[in-house]
Amino acid sequence: MTDVVLRADLDVAIVGAGPRGLSVLERLLVRLQDGPIAGEVRIHLFDPGEPGAGRVWRTSQPDWFLMNTPAGEVSVFSAGPDGGPVRAGSGPSFAEWLATHPRWSAIGPDDYGPRSVYGEYLRTAFEAMVANAPSGVKVRHVPEACAALTREHGLTTVTGSGGTSVAVDKVVLTTGHPRVTPDDAEKALLTFARQRPGLTYLRGDSAADLPLDVVEAGEQVGVIGLGLTFFDVMAELTVGRGGRFVERDGRTEYLPSGREPHLVAGSRSGLVMLARGRNQKAPTYRYQPKFVTEDAILRARRDAQRTTGSAQLDFVRDVLPLLRLEIEHVYRTAHVRQRLGDEAAERFAELHLSCTDREGLLAQWGLADVAPPALERLARPFGDRLFDSPEAFHDELLDLLGHDIAEARQGNVDNPLKASLDILRDTRGVVRQAVDFAGLRPESHRAFLSWFNPINTMVSAGPPAMRVAQACALIRAGLLTVVGPATRVEADHVGGAFVLTSPRVEGSRRAVTTLVDARIPRPLLSSDADPLIAGLLADGLITELVNTDAATGERFPTGSIAVTRRPFHVVDALGNPDPDLYALGVPTENTRWFTQIGNGRPGPMTGFHTDADGIAEDVLRRRGSTRPPVVLSARSRTTVAI
Repeated sequence: MTDVVLRADLDVAIVGAGPRGLSVLERLLVRLQDGPIAGEVRIHLFDPGEPGAGRVWRTSQPDWFLMNTPAGEVSVFSAGPDGGPVRAGSGPSFAEWLATHPRWSAIGPDDYGPRSVYGEYLRTAFEAMVANAPSGVKVRHVPEACAALTREHGLTTVTGSGGTSVAVDKVVLTTGHPRVTPDDAEKALLTFARQRPGLTYLRGDSAADLPLDVVEAGEQVGVIGLGLTFFDVMAELTVGRGGRFVERDGRTEYLPSGREPHLVAGSRSGLVMLARGRNQKAPTYRYQPKFVTEDAILRARRDAQRTTGSAQLDFVRDVLPLLRLEIEHVYRTAHVRQRLGDEAAERFAELHLSCTDREGLLAQWGLADVAPPALERLARPFGDRLFDSPEAFHDELLDLLGHDIAEARQGNVDNPLKASLDILRDTRGVVRQAVDFAGLRPESHRAFLSWFNPINTMVSAGPPAMRVAQACALIRAGLLTVVGPATRVEADHVGGAFVLTSPRVEGSRRAVTTLVDARIPRPLLSSDADPLIAGLLADGLITELVNTDAATGERFPTGSIAVTRRPFHVVDALGNPDPDLYALGVPTENTRWFTQIGNGRPGPMTGFHTDADGIAEDVLRRRGSTRPPVVLSARSRTTVAI
């Protein structure tokens, strides 16, 4: 067959069709609605999974894998319904969509929906956007992974894993959570398991992608990590095995099916991730910071420039004190609200912001002995303490988690602790202004990611209280053992098993035959198993951001793709921004902080949508430009030709 020559004003490829890729598509379509289109605009989405849902949110996963954000706070559309058809720039939030589907209408705005159902919402959003795209715009999903990008004659050829080849003007990388190559410690565990029949080692990934069906009933199963993926593994091996959690006399209990394994779990902290407060905030709520503000960050930069010769900040010196003040302000105000009501809380908040004699004010309002939350103590409550038995440790753990559940159920407005910790979520946008694009000194940047970020995640980004209550029920039922703080994992070559132990809990040593790493892999370019990323690095089309102190020469390789500020052009190996290649989301995580979030919010556009809009605006500056004909192979034509 002969090649087919196609001519178009603009071809765009989006590599990765999960929520971030969908957000870019949405904003492209919104902007293309604003005026007449000369010629055609073609948008090609490369993803082997479902368009919109991608891998993480695919609709085929079980319903017991839950989202970590209340349904009312989630929307993939950058604006709400306007009475017309659902389309880019006008569509329902996740909660509004759920309310129109009888099967899911019981999931309210403050509930946590299944990830598979969110995937269905994303997929239907994609379908509505495509069906109601502006005239002259063609959108096609290419059900292949992108295997390579090559440059020729000012165009980029996108080659799929199935052989599809498309020449485009612009490429947007939104590849999402990576699969990574094993490090030395993981290789040792893999080799140990491979050499001994009956042992299994499952490396970190989304729980829906782990082959947990290999776990046998009654088997001793080790779990590394007590974060969000731990709860997914826990659900798969309990509810997924036919067990049931029930509420009796205000306490969660577990009714086993008999097909469950025994879980033996541990982490650095020894603490099951703390629960998020029950949501009491409206979907359109936006907190206005009082201390950690854009102006405060700008002042800190000017001070740093004046005193050190560099505008880079030290997080502990320049930013963390502002965060502590923000947390303290909300914590004390919530205490007043809890005791005296809303009007008194508003009056106290005004005085607390303007008063020069804080100690006198606190004494006057009966708050002198109310200490503000200590983040590190909350995230690492056991410190260096020693426990004389697993039972003693479990007693204290259950007591601590019981208090946490009770506080979480009071809500993220009514409960002082949960209200104040929720501020860590509400101020992420300002913290990003301090951290992103090497805004911190190299060593401070490293410490922020390795020390502060895990603490922040532990206390503010946890699961709903029901998940923590379920973990407690499993401990009481004898189906979950939490090993203790500073958990160690070893290969016992004599006994022929994996061993988990805590040096701070006497008698904690437990042997297991299956070991599950329940930690989501860090997105590091050097270990990304995607051949596309490896090829782009080798070709110099992308490069790693290395945070460097110009004065001292100190360096911190971040492990993430270097990009410019909005519109997020990738930076090549020569240090030049590539005008035709963009990156957004997880691949840029350490260049920009907390980009792994998979949704926007209803109401005024948040960063999720404004990030995508910045790319869309820049992409469409090429609309109507002239370029050579696009030559597609016959094979390409059968998949993506329009």
